[in-house]
Amino acid sequence: MTTATATVGGGCFWCTEAVFQELAGVIAVKSGYAGGQIPNPTYEAVCTGRTGHAEVIQITYDPDIISYADLLRVFFATHDPTTLNRQGNDVGSQYRSTIMPATAEEAATAREVIAEIDARGAWGATAVTKIEPLDVFYPAEAYHDDYFARNPNAGYCRVIIAPKVAKMRKEFLDRLKRQPAA
Repeated sequence: MTTATATVGGGCFWCTEAVFQELAGVIAVKSGYAGGQIPNPTYEAVCTGRTGHAEVIQITYDPDIISYADLLRVFFATHDPTTLNRQGNDVGSQYRSTIMPATAEEAATAREVIAEIDARGAWGATAVTKIEPLDVFYPAEAYHDDYFARNPNAGYCRVIIAPKVAKMRKEFLDRLKRQPAA
């Protein structure tokens, strides 16, 4: 099996991790930090907004099952790419909408998908998503792993994450690993 890795940030990584874990072709999703100035940042440091890092996820996937472009389409359907440094109540550059391509081809694909969603008027405004180089990905602390799956009844999970996951399931039903229980 061939694998590839995509790195994106669309607000709180608990949300984006939960959305992508259910897609067919996605092998693993890891929350982390990228795009900042200090090595080995911690969650507490990133939350200050002073490290320059974004909360991101790295998606390991099988490109024979799901394409990079389709991953980006799910990404854009499940967060608001038109709000600068903000997703709902999460405010700061650490919550920026960002794509961190590994190759020039991925950067070109990202620009094409952004143009596609802007042309559709999917969000009623132009995307402010940054396409920025991935220098280093720092994995987040282990307690962030599978956060939604481990804490489905937590307030943030019920109010913020669950609706994003439900939206993804509805819009991308044909892309799910398995059909959700009715």
